[in-house]
Amino acid sequence: MIAEIVAEVFGRGCEIPSRARLSGGASRATWAVDVLDPAGRLHELVIRLSPAAAGTPSAPREGVGGMGLGLLEEARLLRAASTAGVPVPEVVAATGSYLVMRRVEGETIPRRILRDDLYSEARPKLAAQCGKALAAVHRMPLDAVAEAVPEDPLAAWREVLDLTGQPHPVFELAFRELARTRPASGRTTVVHGDFRNGNLIVGPEGVRAVLDWELAHVGDPVEDLGWLCVKAWRFGARPPVGGFGEYDDLVAAYERASGHRVDRDALRWWEMFGVLKWGVICVTQAMRHLSGSTRSVELAAIGRRVCETEWDLLELLRAVPCPPAPGRPGAGPLRSAARGGRSRSAG
Repeated sequence: MIAEIVAEVFGRGCEIPSRARLSGGASRATWAVDVLDPAGRLHELVIRLSPAAAGTPSAPREGVGGMGLGLLEEARLLRAASTAGVPVPEVVAATGSYLVMRRVEGETIPRRILRDDLYSEARPKLAAQCGKALAAVHRMPLDAVAEAVPEDPLAAWREVLDLTGQPHPVFELAFRELARTRPASGRTTVVHGDFRNGNLIVGPEGVRAVLDWELAHVGDPVEDLGWLCVKAWRFGARPPVGGFGEYDDLVAAYERASGHRVDRDALRWWEMFGVLKWGVICVTQAMRHLSGSTRSVELAAIGRRVCETEWDLLELLRAVPCPPAPGRPGAGPLRSAARGGRSRSAG
């Protein structure tokens, strides 16, 4: 399949000195491929295949509403992102079956980015670089995303949890608190949807490219900033922004590059929402394995992280003052939320 794609894109007579299957990507095979064309030019590429082209079953996206973006949609997004100033790989060619991009060298594994000496000078810069990159994402035209009508994210993920039929009282507390404190949305922009440590290519000087646009949608831009701050994406490091930076660095760079103020309460709301969303994703991924639809050690391991998100949510809820339960003035934050009514999914 790779040789056929190379011939289609670069013509007959090309050599392929090397090809290697890259890790990651449950629904799409991704290959690093070196191509030597008839003129002797070397092309260092990444080729992504659709599930049909790769001969693998389709896997549900981690977002709401079924599959993620098709490869043609992803190519359109990457081109729009590049025009807006987002660092992304250059698109060489795209069809419904494959996406060919220039390969960007660098590291994507978070633990190396956060710990290796090679990135010691980059780490203090990453939060600000992410703020600048996100400002560019949010400048992209809305029509870069096919579905240009924002959905209610809280209602959408509420429905996903209800469909699992699984009792998760901590998630219910979080849904209740988020519904009570929902901030007004000031803007509607393109949202990357999965902007985090692990979806960035990083070099010794900092961010080189933003990857994995499959979950892009239209919504509140602060969603992207909050998702970057979710504890799971710190990978054991202390700094709240991706494990490498502070809130002030991210926000100041974003405000400077975008010209828009970030409401800190809204940022905290979206961070809690992100922790809850990741928890629900962990539940659904585990159920794919347990149901037998996709037997996978990786999915089972993700399912074991549900309890981590519950703990993280309890920590966040403890810091949020809740209104007292009816007839109980002065009840504590978590106690008042816990006694405010029965959990729907817990019965």
